[in-house]
Amino acid sequence: MWRKMSSDWPVYIIFATLLVVILVKSFTSDDSKVQSAAVAPVDTLWHGPSLMMDRILTGPEREEVVYGYNLISNTAYYLGPQGTVAQISNGMNCQNCHLDGGRRAWGNNYGAVSSAYPKFRERSGTYESIYKRVGDCFERSLNGTAPDSSSREFLAIQAYIKWLGKDVAKGEKPAGSGIEKLPYLKRAADPQKGLAVYLANCKSCHGENGEGQMDGNRFVYPPLWGPHSYNDGAGLFRLSNFAGFVKGNMPFNIASHAKPTLTSEEAWDVAAYVNSQPRPHKDQTHDWPDVAKKPIDFAFGPYADGFDEKAHKYGPYQPIADVRKK
Repeated sequence: MWRKMSSDWPVYIIFATLLVVILVKSFTSDDSKVQSAAVAPVDTLWHGPSLMMDRILTGPEREEVVYGYNLISNTAYYLGPQGTVAQISNGMNCQNCHLDGGRRAWGNNYGAVSSAYPKFRERSGTYESIYKRVGDCFERSLNGTAPDSSSREFLAIQAYIKWLGKDVAKGEKPAGSGIEKLPYLKRAADPQKGLAVYLANCKSCHGENGEGQMDGNRFVYPPLWGPHSYNDGAGLFRLSNFAGFVKGNMPFNIASHAKPTLTSEEAWDVAAYVNSQPRPHKDQTHDWPDVAKKPIDFAFGPYADGFDEKAHKYGPYQPIADVRKK
């Protein structure tokens, strides 16, 4: 009997080895799946806090912040041409340019405003407060008049902006703040190419003539040019800002920073098309007192680099950047 078992022993060894290999592979495969799930990409971008989830903010302080949010999200109702509080803006809402009430990553949000201000800005050549920053938005993007610095409305907007940035340390700028800067094109941005992009992707919401869509006294989709749109002193009148904003956010609630609809080239071109259209003008003769500090895509001279207004408005920008490095 022993001799018979001994002759069969190699078979048992082979069988047992195969069984162990199969079991080890099975467990390893399962572990790999678990590990893959555990290391899935994590969203590290800044996203604004939620008033609905904030149980610490209470009483008058909460009421002020909520009012600030309402002013940002429905500016026209309170401060538009037929505003219930004052008539100091063009009918657009702050969140037309600062998406989700200034809470969306790469949506021109307010994430780093409280942490950065007061700060020196080359455009004015002075140290600016949050009030100055908000006032500029009213005078430029909303083509209106800045609210009084002691008004309930400004104080509420300021409280809301500070609440949004409550978890951002002073001097920090978290990833996802503001607007993404796209790489320069190797050519000038082309308004005619941008027209085709606009008709295919933007016309259905913003209208063939950029007039936007209204519901009663408010714009559901803002005008992109014309008398009710932002003026040429607004930040979005600079192509780099408009292109980055569009690439990461438009068409609205379809595209995202992670899954854009337009290519970078299309975003630059549609920015050129929109900003080639007529809009209100703002006197900017006192902006950028040091002309050498003007942004590359600032559309109004004089300049210190030898390039003309057309080159600064549409590019190509890399040659200008190269000259400035020297």
